Amino acid sequence: HALIDLAYREIDMKTHKGEHPRLGAVDVVPFVPLAGVTMDECVELAHRFGREVAERHQVPVYFYAKAATSLERVRLPDIRKPEYEGLAALLDTTHVPDAGPKRMHPTAGAIVVGARPFLIAFNIELDSTDLKLAQRIAKEIRESSGGLPAVQAKGFTLTDPPRVQVSMNLLDHTVTSLAKVWQEVETRANAAGVKVLRGELIGLIPLDAVLQVAADSLKLEGFTRDRVIESHFLE
Repeated sequence: HALIDLAYREIDMKTHKGEHPRLGAVDVVPFVPLAGVTMDECVELAHRFGREVAERHQVPVYFYAKAATSLERVRLPDIRKPEYEGLAALLDTTHVPDAGPKRMHPTAGAIVVGARPFLIAFNIELDSTDLKLAQRIAKEIRESSGGLPAVQAKGFTLTDPPRVQVSMNLLDHTVTSLAKVWQEVETRANAAGVKVLRGELIGLIPLDAVLQVAADSLKLEGFTRDRVIESHFLE
């Protein structure tokens, strides 16, 4: 709550501009079961937390992923689609909040709260300034367009230096791995005569996802954290 309190004091959405889709000053709060907690418990936490935020700040709240109250609210992009600028007109129709008022908070906007598996935010930078290429690759690999399961993707422009990137969320790395999305993006970029320059991880990543990259790249069968010597020192 303290972080949200601070954000709502300092950020005015009326003056905010940015590339990434968003509904509010605090856009999304996911509860993720890492250890010692179940997904059902995270869903309960998400619902309780969302109602508390709605009451405390009088902002519209939407529940997504495992905490969604309907199938239309499962996917975060579907909730975010109107963005801050377009949400107010839909609060009485397609975007009635799950908690909180049916009106936009003028400076804070709205907030999305949910429970989900660990999400890996992974970007791949291309040696190109062709935004349409990045957008085409993103469309081809994302699940919503018939691409890779549990993958969201968009193409973005970078300014320093001027290049483009394919920005992705891996919703479940056990379904589609980092190595797989790298391979798919690289194949499509190379077919267009463009090199892949580097990958970028946003935030943290589970150890199992890193081990999965090693297993996929080296074609290792039955490779688990037990085969990593340091893992035995941490027990």
